[in-house]
Amino acid sequence: MDITKILKCVDHTLLSQTVTTKDIQELIDDAIKFGTASVCIPPSFVEMAKNYAGDKIKICTVIGFPNGYNTTNAKVFEATDAIAKGADEIDMVINLGYIKEKKFDDTLNEIKKVREVCQGKTLKVIIETCLLTEQEKVKLCKLVTESGADYIKTSTGFSTSGATKEDIELIRENIGQNIKIKASGGIKTLRSAQDYIELGCSRLGSSSIVKLAKEQNKE
Repeated sequence: MDITKILKCVDHTLLSQTVTTKDIQELIDDAIKFGTASVCIPPSFVEMAKNYAGDKIKICTVIGFPNGYNTTNAKVFEATDAIAKGADEIDMVINLGYIKEKKFDDTLNEIKKVREVCQGKTLKVIIETCLLTEQEKVKLCKLVTESGADYIKTSTGFSTSGATKEDIELIRENIGQNIKIKASGGIKTLRSAQDYIELGCSRLGSSSIVKLAKEQNKE
């Protein structure tokens, strides 16, 4: 197991409601030291984080988080604001109510509108797999593929459960070749991180992997 390769796939994440500037700066320092793909942080810290990190690490933030039921215009504004303040990557939550009501055109339209204001920056679409039926997951694979987003992401980490290997296998079988997969939520061991990468995930959302790397360095 090559921990360096695992770390290169990790969005080093801190989305706690009580997070502080000092916490974000420490997150960035660790992400740079251990070579993660990005830091994933709340939108209010994006400008500070970009000024602090410069080009040493990618800054990812969340949109419509964690419930996804913001209006499309609100999500578009959030994404526009985040990009203007220096975000390199956007992780947006879909409107799950739209999926339950089979408002698939509205879902696709929303993702496309956020994609447009991302100005070529990386867009990941969070579908919250734990709240979906298998049929809904398959449908969302088709919608995200059509939307022009870069990634489909399993979970916010704020709902009833996170990523599962079964969901990754289902997504892999139904997503287009142009879409990458991000597993998120509950990835707390190096073994599980490695397993998700082997299943085809290009990114992992986790607050635990860097901590494990630190512990390994102490041994």
